[in-house]
Amino acid sequence: MSEQELRSEIIRVGKRLYTTGLAVAKSGNLSAKLDAENILITASGTALGQLKENDIVKVRLADGKAESSLIPSSELPLHSLVYKNLPAKVVVHCHPPLINGYFAVAKTLKAMSFETKFYLGEVPVIPQQTPTVTDPAPVIAALKTNNLVVLKNHGTVAIANKFEDALNITEALEEAVKSAAVGRLFDKDILDELDTALKDDLRRNDPVYKMFSYEHIKAIVDLVNKDEFISRKGKELDLTVKLAIKLDDSGEVFKFNFEKGKIVKLDTDSDAPFVISAPAGVWEQVFLGKLDSFVAVTQGKMKLSGQLGQLSKWYVPFSRLFAIFKEVKIK
Repeated sequence: MSEQELRSEIIRVGKRLYTTGLAVAKSGNLSAKLDAENILITASGTALGQLKENDIVKVRLADGKAESSLIPSSELPLHSLVYKNLPAKVVVHCHPPLINGYFAVAKTLKAMSFETKFYLGEVPVIPQQTPTVTDPAPVIAALKTNNLVVLKNHGTVAIANKFEDALNITEALEEAVKSAAVGRLFDKDILDELDTALKDDLRRNDPVYKMFSYEHIKAIVDLVNKDEFISRKGKELDLTVKLAIKLDDSGEVFKFNFEKGKIVKLDTDSDAPFVISAPAGVWEQVFLGKLDSFVAVTQGKMKLSGQLGQLSKWYVPFSRLFAIFKEVKIK
């Protein structure tokens, strides 16, 4: 995309944020990676709903210097660190009213739909003490686990390879918060079987394994085959499938051969209809329980060979499987 096209895209995104009520007055800021050395970012004091081409500043990533006399957004340090530490190409920072209101009084989001669990997962909430993000390190760390982060009493930061994806998850969270608020009007103690299962604390004193070693994966298999919830749901949903997980860095692969919820065989090849792959850093977040595998796939942090829609029919037992991942300690 040319610089001119990218500027037009930023203007379009600003208008969409304004028309959907996610950005009002002069709140929020947008940026996009132009090339390896430069980004485009909205200028300080601009209204996203009324952006013009000269409201967008070209800035060098290396030293933060602007090409024009315009002052870049005060959130430039945060945007710059995103591009220096993450593979994202766009950043959307806005102040959604329902999200801000909800997380001002709640610590976590009660997901009311499978779509929320599937596409958003557990959205990190980072406390803020100042109107501008003055401590971006925790935000960058959180964005490694989820493409969307809530800045408590401030707003949201969404990253992606294209604006459409960043907008979608921001809008999805605003809608999820609305659903949670409405649901609470009907029953303040809403619980479901899936949430109960995912929150069970197994508290096992397992040994520590080298990540992605055979011993590590075999320990996971043993726990899965002892799990009553997966066994029951596996029979109900006929969980019979081959699922492989792959470590991109070394090419190591482990294939789970499921039959009605039981892993009857563990292979070391990728001959499977579904293969989930990712670099070591992402797998580490998954095994530590900081990143949901389904969310990682939908947000592009992990790659899936095979149709996600077909795999999602076993969403309930697989969610439990991925929750069990964190019960086996890694070095």
